Parts: sequence; C-alpha cells; structure tokens
Amino acid sequence: MRSRESIVNAVVSIIMYIITILIGFISQAIFIKTLGNQYLGLNGLFGNIISILAIVELGFGSAIIYNLYRPLAENDKESIKSIMKYYKKIYRIIAFIVFILGLCILPFLNIIVGEISIIENIRFIFILYLMDTVFSYFLSYKRSIFYADQKTYVINIVHIAYLILINALQISLLLIYKNYVAYLIIKIICRIIENLTITILANKRYSFLKEKNIQPLNSFIRDNIIKKVKGLFFHQIGSAVVLGTDNIIISMTLGVVTVGLYSNYNMIILAVNSLFSQAFNSITATVGNLLIEDDSIQAYRVYKNMLLLNSWIFTFVSISVLCMVEPFITLWIGTSYILPKFVLIVLVINLYIVGMRATCITFKNAAGIFYEDRFIPIVESLLNIVFSLLFVKFFGLAGVFMGTIVSSFPLYFYSYPKFVYGVILKKSKIQFAEDYLKYIIVTFISALPTFLITELIRFNSACVQLLFNGIICLIIPNIICYIFFHGTEEYQYCKGLIIGILGKTKK
Repeated sequence: MRSRESIVNAVVSIIMYIITILIGFISQAIFIKTLGNQYLGLNGLFGNIISILAIVELGFGSAIIYNLYRPLAENDKESIKSIMKYYKKIYRIIAFIVFILGLCILPFLNIIVGEISIIENIRFIFILYLMDTVFSYFLSYKRSIFYADQKTYVINIVHIAYLILINALQISLLLIYKNYVAYLIIKIICRIIENLTITILANKRYSFLKEKNIQPLNSFIRDNIIKKVKGLFFHQIGSAVVLGTDNIIISMTLGVVTVGLYSNYNMIILAVNSLFSQAFNSITATVGNLLIEDDSIQAYRVYKNMLLLNSWIFTFVSISVLCMVEPFITLWIGTSYILPKFVLIVLVINLYIVGMRATCITFKNAAGIFYEDRFIPIVESLLNIVFSLLFVKFFGLAGVFMGTIVSSFPLYFYSYPKFVYGVILKKSKIQFAEDYLKYIIVTFISALPTFLITELIRFNSACVQLLFNGIICLIIPNIICYIFFHGTEEYQYCKGLIIGILGKTKK
C-alpha cells in the first residue's frame, strides 16, 4: 500500500509539474517580450529577498508534518485537531513578523537593486510581493495534513489549477496592458483563491477539523515541535542564505540585468529540479511511516532503491540540461540570452549536487532529524556568502555558483554520513562514500561522451540541434546507467515495483 501511495503521488506530481513547466516557459517568454530584462531581473531579485524573509517560518511546517504522522496512522483525531490549531496560531504570528521585517527592508531597496530604469515605484512593487507572502500564511497551514497523510496529489492538482488560472490572467494582462503592477495584483488574488480551495478541501476530507471542542496541545507534542523548530531554524537560515542570496549578490556586483539573464537559466534548472523533487517529497510521509517501525535493515534497503532512482534521474537530467539548454534558449527567447559555457557547466554541477541530496533529505526529514545538526546550515551559509563574494571577483557570474557548490561540502562530508547513515541507517561513513562515489563516477562516464558528441556535431537549425541533442541525451546516459546497474538488486526491485504498479493501474 505504501508503494502504491508513493507511486501515485510521484506520478501525479510529475504530470502536474510538466504542465507547470510548459505554462511557465510560455509566461516567461511573454514577460520578457512585453516588459524586458530589467523587470525580469527585479522579479528574481525580489523573489530572493522574500525567500530570505521566510526564515521567520522557522521550520514549523516540517515539524508539524513530522508530528502528524503518528496521529494520522492511529486515527487520533483529538491530537490532529490540537496540532492544527496550534499551527494556525503560529502561522498568523509569522505572517505579522514577516510583514514588519519586509517594511524594514524598504529604505534599503535602492542599494540592493542598484541602477534601474522602470516607471513604477520599486518600493510599491516590493510591498505587493510582500503582501502575496503574508496573505499565504493565513490559510496555507492546512496543506500540512495532506502532506502528512500521503495525499500530496491533492495539493498538486489544486496548484496546477492555480497556475493555469494565474498564467492565463497574467499573460492576458501583459499582452493587452503591459502593466507590471496589475501582473502582481493578479498573483495575490490567485494565491488567496488557491489557499481557500485547499482549506475547503481539507475541511471536507477531515471534517473533524471544523469541530470547536479542541483540547490544548499535549505538552509532549508541543515540546517536540519546539525542539524540532529550534533545529529547523538554523536549517531555514542555511536554506535561505544558500538559495536566496545568489540574485542579491549578482545584482549588487554585476547588475540587475545580469539577474534577468541568469533567471532564464535558473527557471529551467528550478523547473527540472522541482519536477523530480516533488516526486521525492511525495514519498516522505511513506518513509516516515516506515521509520516508525525502527527496522534499519529494511530502511537501508528502501534507501538504496531510492538512491538508485535519485542518481539515475539526476544523471540523465544534469546531462540533458548541459547539452540542451543552449538550443532550447535559442528557440525560446533568442541567442542574446545565452550565457557563457563555463557558467552553464558550473550551474549543471550545482544542479547535480543539489539533486543528489534528495534521498538523504527525504530520510532525514522523515526521521525528524532537525535539531541534531542545527549548526551545519550556519556553516553552509557562511561558506556560501564568503566564497561567492570571493569567486565572483575572479570568475564573474560563474563564481557566485562556485561558492554555492563549496557551501554543500559540510552536508556531504559531515551531516549526511553522520546522521542519515549513522543514526537512521546504522551504517558507516565509509559506506556513505562508497554508495555515492560509484554514482558520481557513472555520471562522469555518462556525461563525457554525451557532451563531446553534442558539441562536435553541430547543425545550423536550433530546432534540429535541440532534437539531435535530446536523442543523444536520451540514449547514451541511460544505456551507460543500464550497463552499470541492471544487475543490482536495487534495479530489479525498482523495475518490478514500477511494472507491478503499472499493471494494477491498467486493471
């Protein structure tokens, strides 16, 4: 049953995100043609600033989801009601704090943005971004019960409907009026509609949430949440700094127009990463239920199966991005938006490193390990800022992402070996190194011939080049992965599982 729930969630997530990606690319192309690069850069920059403000969330969402696993498994409605009421209260406080902090940033916006020539007031634009985030906190907390109950597909279906609505309205406004302010106001309205829809669905599926007789939260659960949050707070800081400061550093050192150029590549990379991250997020609850049983042998078996999928997917994805981005961007928005090859290579290396975290993150989150390695994100964020600022002077735009790569070292050399392998899986650090090193080697062996072939064989047509590169990426990396892994237990298990699920689906 767990496997079936996981596959359903993963398949729905992938389908939804493919549609999301297609809609996003159409919207981005129209945005660039109607408003230009400066607005595009501003879009990415303000999005990063808002993501940093999200530190205030402190990780309550992940802590709440972790503490919902057991009550949902035991059908303990009273505990679920108490946890959700507590969550609602916390999120309203967070919304207020985020709003105040956002207002405090207003005086410094001109310094962060730098030289820019747009007709709208940048402070007013930032306030609209801020309101979009603040409003989302008031209703989004009920998403958590769907995540914890392995019903991620419900959230994804609502989200795709939201994306279709918002993009249809925003594209229409851009084509007719070319008005950026209206573009942002539509985003706020649609976000409220999405969260209201999820709230209604949660109240309908879990009707007991509407009951008024709610007991105070059990002190043991509350203390556990607070403990998790204390650890997650540092993780929130690390995540916000590592993922949220790139555009700020680029804007302050290279200019907001460069932010706009990078945002096109970033959109492609985020789309690909989100597509497969959603699949892994969909099975976090399943892993959480597995870990409750405290069977490290079975946990490691499942872990290895997931790691094979994780590696195979991101080997194929990273190589495809490396070889297909340039002809795709040429077709999509034109050759003037292509960045130097070295920047692309660094971005792809970073994509692979981040993608290969998925299995460890899934097990770590499912086990609720947040407090134990709480200082690692601080080290990670400091490394990111220091090395990004240092490398940008020598390597330009690529240097910003080289700093991000360096910042991931504490995770791979300390956090994952110690906590995922040591605490959860009862395995050694050497085992961690062996498991990951073999996949890295296979990825390199797959990437080298694929890249060389697509670089040496060139066509005058970007469309033909994209098609050719896509075929090469589809064939070579997957054949090489098959040669190396088809004899393993993990491959046989994953193959049998997928065939079995597909067979049941057809029936």
